[in-house]
Amino acid sequence: MHCSWKAVILLALASIAIQYTAIRTFTAKPFQICPVPSPTNCGLGPDAEPFDRTCEEGPYFAYNASRKTHILVLATTRSGSSFVGQLFNQHSDVFYLFEPLYHVQTALIPRLSHSKNVAERRVMLGASRDLLRSLYDCDLYFLESYIKPQPVNHTTDKLFRRGASRALCSPPVCDAFGPGEANAEEGDCVKKCASLNMTLAADSCRERRHVAIKIVRVPEIGDLRALVEDPRLNLKVVQLVRDPRGILSSRIETFRDTYRLWRIWRATGRKPYNLDLSQLTVVCEDFLNSVSTGLSRPHWLKGKYMLVRYEDLARNPLRKTKEIYEFLGMSMDQNVVRWIQTNTRGSKELSAKHKYGTVRDSAANAESWRLKLSFEMVDYTQNVCQQVLRQLGYKAVKSSDELKNMSLTLIQDRTFVPFL
Repeated sequence: MHCSWKAVILLALASIAIQYTAIRTFTAKPFQICPVPSPTNCGLGPDAEPFDRTCEEGPYFAYNASRKTHILVLATTRSGSSFVGQLFNQHSDVFYLFEPLYHVQTALIPRLSHSKNVAERRVMLGASRDLLRSLYDCDLYFLESYIKPQPVNHTTDKLFRRGASRALCSPPVCDAFGPGEANAEEGDCVKKCASLNMTLAADSCRERRHVAIKIVRVPEIGDLRALVEDPRLNLKVVQLVRDPRGILSSRIETFRDTYRLWRIWRATGRKPYNLDLSQLTVVCEDFLNSVSTGLSRPHWLKGKYMLVRYEDLARNPLRKTKEIYEFLGMSMDQNVVRWIQTNTRGSKELSAKHKYGTVRDSAANAESWRLKLSFEMVDYTQNVCQQVLRQLGYKAVKSSDELKNMSLTLIQDRTFVPFL
């Protein structure tokens, strides 16, 4: 019996030594998969240069050597995110998804709306990160567990804003449109393409060289650190910000029930005593925290983060879009250029047809809030959000006359250089 205990101890020590050696071996080398390449993350064309081989036998695939770019548009509601999303959606080689985290929120915390509850945010963020990681790997089946009712045979007609994605309205996912109907209206896509086959959608994702996802349900860039540092992803974040005064004005017009008290204030000139101030303060706090992190240039964001003001994009859409694509290391194709030329010179009538529409006079739209908000509401917003207004280069107005004077520019010229 005495010898048996010695044997057990020796075996345990030997096991620990083996595990330690294995851990040191894995952490000392780049993370690689041998011997078979992964078809879900390569996105390589036929003219791509081969990777250097470091495995002793057979081909290999190194995740962090992937040529596939994963793009995340980080924004908040009514900040111009639908417009920015289209700058990627129109690219012929980008698989774009519009707000897949909508399904996470409705499944886990249906009533969550810019909550500051730590527990609620933690639940939402954990699930959101897991889903995003899977979607960038073109695993769309993972999304099915959040869609209600749950898809049958990987088929559903409940995907949120399916029609906002060109990839989900064109072959191999949908054959309802001809070559001349590439820019079909979102509603037409939903009607003609019928139910969405998630297997075909995943195939379309794998066929394209890049994946872009637009989200408004993650508060800060720091919440995405685990994804940014994931060696399996080549993730780059474009954080979109907008003047909080413009965001408030747009939400009042769009979410009429939720912002009913704000509309009463605008109409009567008297602030309701039970006004939900968090509808404004949370936006500014999240902006301040996120932008402060991004502009402090932490090592984990090097080459991964670009800050974009909506107003800069609206004033010079083509030039700013080129800068975004340069940051991503991607080339703009003519589909994107044509879409910008068509959708930044629209009329107010066209943009008013749909609350998420993108056809508009972009330059005029950027500061249209000045004609819609009372000076009292603007002054209150400036006091609550003064730190982030100053940080992002938005000027305050001091009187009603200044507010309505559209020739007075409220945006300081400021260049936010990506951390390369």
